[in-house]
Amino acid sequence: MSQSTDPASPAGQIAAGYAFTGPALDLGALLWDGACLPELQIRIPLSMLNRHGLVAGATGTGKTKTLQLIAEQLSANGVPVFLADIKGDVSGISAPGAGNEKIEERAKDVAQDWEGTGFPSEFYSLGGIGPGIPLRATVTSFGPVLMSKVLQLNQTQEQSLGLIFHYADTKGLELIDLKDLRAVVAFLVSDKGKAELKGIGGLSTVTAGVILRALTAFEQQGAAEFFGEPEFDTSEFLRTAADGRGLVSVLELPAVQDKPQLFSTFLMWLLADLYTDLPEVGDLEKPKLVFFFDEAHLLFNGASKAFLEAITQTVRLIRSKGIGVFFVTQTPKDVPGDVLAQLGNRVQHALRAFTPDDAKALKATVRTFPNSAYDLEELLTQLGTGEAVITVLSETGAPTPVAATRLRAPQSLMGPIDAAALDQAVTSSLLYSRYAEPVDRESAYEKISAEQAAAEAEAEAAASAAEAEKQAKEAQKAAAAAARNAPKPDPSLAQQVAGSSIFRSLARSIGTQLGREISRSIFGTARRR
Repeated sequence: MSQSTDPASPAGQIAAGYAFTGPALDLGALLWDGACLPELQIRIPLSMLNRHGLVAGATGTGKTKTLQLIAEQLSANGVPVFLADIKGDVSGISAPGAGNEKIEERAKDVAQDWEGTGFPSEFYSLGGIGPGIPLRATVTSFGPVLMSKVLQLNQTQEQSLGLIFHYADTKGLELIDLKDLRAVVAFLVSDKGKAELKGIGGLSTVTAGVILRALTAFEQQGAAEFFGEPEFDTSEFLRTAADGRGLVSVLELPAVQDKPQLFSTFLMWLLADLYTDLPEVGDLEKPKLVFFFDEAHLLFNGASKAFLEAITQTVRLIRSKGIGVFFVTQTPKDVPGDVLAQLGNRVQHALRAFTPDDAKALKATVRTFPNSAYDLEELLTQLGTGEAVITVLSETGAPTPVAATRLRAPQSLMGPIDAAALDQAVTSSLLYSRYAEPVDRESAYEKISAEQAAAEAEAEAAASAAEAEKQAKEAQKAAAAAARNAPKPDPSLAQQVAGSSIFRSLARSIGTQLGREISRSIFGTARRR
């Protein structure tokens, strides 16, 4: 037994903290005193994956490959996984990897029995922009807090948008797409609509103008495609393949990577929707789903207080629904402290210290780790690609010792699959026919337009009736004697409109919607009905 692997040595004591009895994911081999020790394996208990985590590190240090490695092992253990593919290089998880000298050398270093393996995958896109099964949300479901984030509204405007959603909810006006939201905003500042919100603060014309302009700019960026029906059912992410492996859901984002506010907020909607719909299950032997939130700093940039509070509460509580969340970003300081405190598992790749700000970030990162046998400030600048500093929660929930680790190589393809294979995977999916074609049914825009048309028809009918009455009086004066025997006049246009089947149908539609206020969750997202 070498000194470094002696159970009483510092390396042996670190490794002892990762000797779990239950199922665990194999991350790699311990690094100590400049050597890789393949007999000392670093692992993470499967039952602790719902305690959330952080994967951090500078660009090019191997974060994406770490995601791939963890996702593969989760899938192999029957746990579904959600991955956001921002750069377009994660789709290879569906195909077997190709061995080479580097992989063989890495496998030998870490005692890995490497074999090229693909994993069952589904590919999605936001609103059908780019390859993938389209993911859409209705505006009603998305809610005012998330919508304010993507529209970049200030706190006052966010509160006003909340009133607009409240009005639509209570009146049963479903906001399916952006034109529905625009129609409701315009109605509430019209002469007829101003009184609707008077009792709860009202909506100023100036604020309404800001919201309408933001909506217009948002649509010009192509965002209208993301809102509509059929709305995606996030329970689709919880499926397993026929062979029992967890399904890997890959959201392809390269076509919308220039819209970071939108896709990062949409990812939060997916997570919030899962939280809203899933029952409480407590601690499980393995998670129902592990959700990897890539480029996490985009989610928090410019976030309002209400938005940050909603994120914190969702992350804190979703653990009991069996969902694990891993935030992926460059440094821990990208994640607010209240959220960071919820992340029990840490994989920290190398950091750079080229500038004073870099050095400050490095020191801040070191302070977020437990006491360590390593000089972390020095170590974090010297780690190679595919190496990381790790601490996780043990099976008892206590933090493990900090362990420098050479990570295993992913067994799937480390790069994108070709476009033809991706298209084939998308169109052959059973979900493609369910979500591919958009549906535009009657919603707030059509109802408000119908009411306005009915009101205009009623006004025209009233004017026609008044004119007819005037003419009747004149005719009565001229032919009083014949009036008694004259046939009854035809119904007025107002009576015709009021008695028509279309008007009665509209009245019933509006009437049945009243009082059906939509129930909303922590994030202001609508509960699925």
